[in-house]
Amino acid sequence: MADTHCLLHNCLYFSANALARALTRLAEEAFAPTGLAPTHAFLLMLVVEQPGITPSTLAGHLHLAPSTVTRLVDALIYKQLLEKRPKGKASHIFPTKAGKDLLEHVAKAWKSIYLRYSEILGEQAGNDLAQAINAACERLGQA
Repeated sequence: MADTHCLLHNCLYFSANALARALTRLAEEAFAPTGLAPTHAFLLMLVVEQPGITPSTLAGHLHLAPSTVTRLVDALIYKQLLEKRPKGKASHIFPTKAGKDLLEHVAKAWKSIYLRYSEILGEQAGNDLAQAINAACERLGQA
């Protein structure tokens, strides 16, 4: 059993997934008041920052499959936070007034998550971990 424990805790796959689950719990608690899942909130932020963004550009920014982005956008359209406008063969995504109005609450939720994990890990350790994970994602994505 000790070998299995050692194997799991020295495995990047296991450790990264355990970290993702722990951060997801923090994020879901922080976002509960907004009525949005964290991924929906990221997508909304991108659309507010770049009105008229295409689903394929969103997919690239979020590192998600286009079909996943379509589902996320459709959910936010249903909640009347986004709207889709066709332009030629492409569609472009725009925030609604309600979507823009929700952005302040979304920003507070992200700040809450940051403060919570900074309190637990230490601010510098959290920032260093985020940078290391991003660098690893980029390198693994090129493999």
